[in-house]
Amino acid sequence: MKLSRAASRYAKAILSLAIDKKEADAVNEEMKSILVTLNGNKELRDFMSSPLIKSEQKRGALRQVFKDAGAITMGSFDLLVDNKRADVLMDVATKYILLFEDMNKREIATVTTAVEITAELEQKVLAKAKELAGKEITLEKNIDESILGGFILRVGDQEINASVANKLGQLKRTFATR
Repeated sequence: MKLSRAASRYAKAILSLAIDKKEADAVNEEMKSILVTLNGNKELRDFMSSPLIKSEQKRGALRQVFKDAGAITMGSFDLLVDNKRADVLMDVATKYILLFEDMNKREIATVTTAVEITAELEQKVLAKAKELAGKEITLEKNIDESILGGFILRVGDQEINASVANKLGQLKRTFATR
């Protein structure tokens, strides 16, 4: 995942402020909420990145959508909007979460399956992710029916692709070369 340098700088500054005010955990939860909301709402992403929308409208939309956010997060919205960088909000939230997890000696692992995984399988995946990372793991679960079956596990820059779609693709390439 390639994040902009600007997003990294904003995220570091927000984390530093949150640590100073002893609100890093709360801000982390708010950043997760921002990420989920923006991932699930293309219209809001487009609204934030549109140069045609006035800054005050963007600020108002963010304050309305995330009305329960704390002062640090609201200040972050203001800073991004004032600097005409509202388009990097999703990257800032992502980078903040990564920095927060790294600071707490945890890593985020993402498992993608075609269907909801059972608690037993989740424990096995968590153990494998811990083995790969050598750190405490926070597991994010995604469902993507296009992988047909199996799973894709991402831990840091490592990936284990045991999906049926991947295996079929390998078979197809094997037959195509013969």
